[in-house]
Amino acid sequence: MASGFQRGKKRTPKLEGRGQLESVEREGPFKEWLGMPDLYRYSLVVDGETYSYQTEDAELPVSVGDRVVFRYKETRAGNWVDRNSLGVAIDPSTYQRDS
Repeated sequence: MASGFQRGKKRTPKLEGRGQLESVEREGPFKEWLGMPDLYRYSLVVDGETYSYQTEDAELPVSVGDRVVFRYKETRAGNWVDRNSLGVAIDPSTYQRDS
C-alpha cells in the first residue's frame, strides 16, 4: 500500500489575503547579482494592513482601488506576498459570461 506520504517536516499552510488595494509604493530597480533581472519591491496597503511584494515587473497587474487576492507569509520582517500570487479578485455575483 502507499505509505510514507507524511514524511518530513509539516509545512505551514499559506495565508490568503484579500481586500481593497489602498496604496502602492515602488522601490527599485535593485540588482541582486550579476545576470539576475532587476527586482522591484512594492509596499502594498490592503484594508489598512501593509504587505511587501518583490517581482521583476516594473508594473503591477493590479491598480489602486482594485479588489485584490494573494497568498502571503508572516515573517519577522513583515508580511511577504508570494511571487505571482497577486491578482484581481473576481466577484462571482458580478461576473457575466459572453455567450
